[in-house]
Amino acid sequence: MEHNMILSASGWRKIFAVSGNEQDKNPQISEENKAISVIAANVFFDYIKEVSGQEAPVIALGIDSRPTGPAIADAMIHALVKKGAIIQYSAVTAAPEIMAYAKKLDGFIYVSASHNPIGHNGIKFGTNDGGVLCGSENAKLVKDFISRLSDDKAVEEAVKVAYSCYASELKKVYDVSESSKHNSLYAYKNFINETITGTDNKEYQDDFFGMFNTLTAENPIGVVADFNGSSRSRSIDREYFREHRINFYSMNDAQIVHEIIPEAENLVELAKEMERLHSDGHKEVVLGYMPDCDGDRGNIVFWDEKNKKAVILKAQEVFSLSVLAELTYSIWQHGTEDGFKPAVAVNCPTSMRIEEIAEKLGAKVFRAEVGEANVVNLAREKRSEGYTIRILGEGSNGGTITYPSSVRDPLNTVFAILKLLIMRENGLFEMWCKKTGIKYNPNFTLTDVLESLPKYTTTGVSEPRALLHVKNTDHAELKKSFQNVFEKEYKAKSSELKKKYGICSWEAVITNGTKETHNVKDFSLSGKGGLKILFKDKNEKPTAFIWMRGSGTEPVFRIMCDVCGNRPEMEKDLLNWETKMLGKADKA
Repeated sequence: MEHNMILSASGWRKIFAVSGNEQDKNPQISEENKAISVIAANVFFDYIKEVSGQEAPVIALGIDSRPTGPAIADAMIHALVKKGAIIQYSAVTAAPEIMAYAKKLDGFIYVSASHNPIGHNGIKFGTNDGGVLCGSENAKLVKDFISRLSDDKAVEEAVKVAYSCYASELKKVYDVSESSKHNSLYAYKNFINETITGTDNKEYQDDFFGMFNTLTAENPIGVVADFNGSSRSRSIDREYFREHRINFYSMNDAQIVHEIIPEAENLVELAKEMERLHSDGHKEVVLGYMPDCDGDRGNIVFWDEKNKKAVILKAQEVFSLSVLAELTYSIWQHGTEDGFKPAVAVNCPTSMRIEEIAEKLGAKVFRAEVGEANVVNLAREKRSEGYTIRILGEGSNGGTITYPSSVRDPLNTVFAILKLLIMRENGLFEMWCKKTGIKYNPNFTLTDVLESLPKYTTTGVSEPRALLHVKNTDHAELKKSFQNVFEKEYKAKSSELKKKYGICSWEAVITNGTKETHNVKDFSLSGKGGLKILFKDKNEKPTAFIWMRGSGTEPVFRIMCDVCGNRPEMEKDLLNWETKMLGKADKA
């Protein structure tokens, strides 16, 4: 049986809409997709039964707000009931919420296609460690899944068995759905308290939020969310902000009204709403966020006090702001402790501005291949070596992961920025100013904080020029061909590059999983991982890079460029050059 799924560790995804149209809002799925859902559930049940050692493992099951979610979940419930699982079905649930809930269970299945268009859907699997399965464990499920689908008769029998379960057993699962949702919200709130404060010590949490709530009461501050009908509209957000005396406003609570990916073009309506609120007298509104459909990512709009307008932050700016906030908070919390070694874990295409921020604060930066699981696993490795890694993530998409979480979360992003703004006396921004030699203004705004960050020009991940469609599906071979083109062209252009941009040398860097390798002589060694060409000035200081990697969840080849300084022409030229060279390599 054909499945046509992208089977990445970040999620198994395809178009589930019955028409095959990725923009179709029809909730129905085909019989084939019901079968795929049944087989996927069976595969995970057998896996989690083995790793947990439980005959009847307790599995959290949730969906994002896509139309096809209930049909996929229903097929899975049929299969899991027949297998003997104890199912905690919480219906529409944010990804960070179900992962926090599953920490007290055996594992979870989450039905979502993240930021993909509305007709897509998919499946994420995890145990109780707070994140999705790592690449090697996901590979085991993929192998079993493909094997089972190869036998049409066995698939037909599996579906028949799943749908032979008693209606009363199904009813029990749906009857406790409301209770499961209540429990998942409770678990998530407790976990968010831990990630924001950096400790599970309840007394410390009470003291911190007591201080925080006093400050927000004295100096009113407001946040607005464009839920775009996402799963976050049914999570803890409203109550959580209001509990901490933050004025909260929202829009598009119930329906997906525009594209799901929270990038610039989809944040325009949020910016307009912030400006409307200000014109209506709600001058305290300083931040807005828009999550994607599964609610594990949220990019930011902020109120620019100097220009009196709402401004959409780019993904790399959001992540840089979060890193500044959480690194200074980590130092504020642990800086006097012996053996404190602060660090940040990021993906390969994260802007080099992170190195500049970290250097000023005495922290190290470690890089992994693209993929949330890769960054999370790298952070775990470095913690075992004695580093304190409170903040990690993929700067290229603005996703902030705050330890001990293993998944992106917009609440962590927003509260990181709020800590910068609210903690003023001997606070986080004052610490940053002292470290960088910037004069501290106690009446600073978020505009002042952003202006203090290192300046870089970086390709946006969702820009059309950041996506290429290539014919050669052998990424290692394509990169080898690219190396031949690049080395010839660099030699021919070296004088021009030096004169125009101060580029005097280059270095190839690759990332595979959690490993980053410098001074690589054979580009093909990156395989399906990331390849970066790091350009350096006369002092051997990195001044720019171009990067490439085939997507693991979409049929595209991603590229980008990062340039030190406000130099849009240099970024444009280098990215165009990379595009042309890849085009030549693809024809070779």
